[in-house]
Amino acid sequence: MSEANQKLPASKLYIDGELRPAAGERRYPNFAPASGEVIGYAADADATDVEAAIAAARHAFDATDWSTNLAFRLAALERLHTALVANREANHRRVSGEGGAPIGLMASYQYDLPVDFIPWVVAHAKAYAYERDLGEMVAMGAPTHRYVLKEAAGVVAAITPWNAPVQINLAKTIWALAAGCTVVLKAAPETPWSAALIGEASAEAGFPPGVFNVLTSNDKSASGAQLVTDPRVDVVSFTGSTATGRRIAAAASETIKKVFLELGGKSANIILDDADFSTALYSSLGTCFHAGQGCSIATRMLLPRSRYGEGIAIIKDIFEAVRYGDPSDPNQFMGPVISAAQHARVLDYIRLGHAEGARLVTGGNASPVLTRGYYIQPTLFADVTNEMRIAREEIFGPVLVAIPYKDDEDAIRIANDSIYGLGGNVLGGDKARALRVAKRLRTGTVNVNGGNVFGADSPFGGYKQSGNGREMGAEGFEAFLETKTIGVMV
Repeated sequence: MSEANQKLPASKLYIDGELRPAAGERRYPNFAPASGEVIGYAADADATDVEAAIAAARHAFDATDWSTNLAFRLAALERLHTALVANREANHRRVSGEGGAPIGLMASYQYDLPVDFIPWVVAHAKAYAYERDLGEMVAMGAPTHRYVLKEAAGVVAAITPWNAPVQINLAKTIWALAAGCTVVLKAAPETPWSAALIGEASAEAGFPPGVFNVLTSNDKSASGAQLVTDPRVDVVSFTGSTATGRRIAAAASETIKKVFLELGGKSANIILDDADFSTALYSSLGTCFHAGQGCSIATRMLLPRSRYGEGIAIIKDIFEAVRYGDPSDPNQFMGPVISAAQHARVLDYIRLGHAEGARLVTGGNASPVLTRGYYIQPTLFADVTNEMRIAREEIFGPVLVAIPYKDDEDAIRIANDSIYGLGGNVLGGDKARALRVAKRLRTGTVNVNGGNVFGADSPFGGYKQSGNGREMGAEGFEAFLETKTIGVMV
């Protein structure tokens, strides 16, 4: 292992207020997508560790005042924010190293922005009205004064993916903790450090035992399944594939848990015919952002048929100018995909595009220059129909499909013709027209003319098979609350 790699620390579990190794000192190697080499190790939790985490979270919720002492828990979250900011530079290296996201993205949604969302959550929780007075009425002969209370929902299992791990870990845990819940965070096997670092910061912040617990495991499903089916867990918040989300929803139904799912997407980027193509088509670079590994990235480019050839030529030039490579380079835009398995999966989809009759305009291969790591060329397919699998299925790689449309109605129809409904883009010269199109898209978020909805106060989630519920914003906070109505005889 190189000297640089030796600086990346092994990580531990965080259970019941303690950083500790997994049972039996089990650990597993953490691989760098940029090289395919081991860059460190993470604790490998088994069923006994999961049991300990659930028991700790249950006890902390039932037997301590975490759920009712608002000032106490918000002060803890403020200390957590301070610790995450103080460790920012070291954590940037860990998150980029294990996930392959370029180090430059750490100052954006991969680390700094979600960390700096914490004060908004604290302020929102502090100002929130946890009690509402409905006044008096006579019901069935009984004069009654009624109150509505909002209370913490209980123990939350947060199960997260590898593509934006710090952001998603914090979007689930901070909102849940601020609402008074206790949490067990189960990280993706590929990015254990992005969860472990939050456990480390929680220990540094002096969190009470059991209110927050972090599990890392090399097993892709066993720990998550144990959390989902355990009756002591009240809420499951999952981000990942739609296929896995279906299984989680079915398993959780046995104990009638609250389940929030943020799942896949195949978002459309609609370029209206009055758009300035010389600038609007740079939105295609979203497909290369973190090598296309984002659930709401717009990977279907909808171009007006009247300007289709022009649009394809411009995007081709844009894609062929993209620099990609070592994610530790602060000027890098696009890094590798996460793993050898994902690398093979994306290349299989590119071969499928060929077989379906799409025209490969540029890219389409593993990097011809970077022989180590999991790099794929930015890839553009033209002459795609919305019925092709490459237009309907989530690829999670730097692959853009370009689909022609006739008019606005046709563009809206194509965009909405999907099992998914997570995100979307609309770009046009007439802002009012672009907004009219955006309002008709059946998606949870839409960015218009280069806008971006991402923010602590912005709810995020999808329609249809992109999931249910919302993360972040006021809606994300209320997701972790239960409602109680009390009637008192006057």
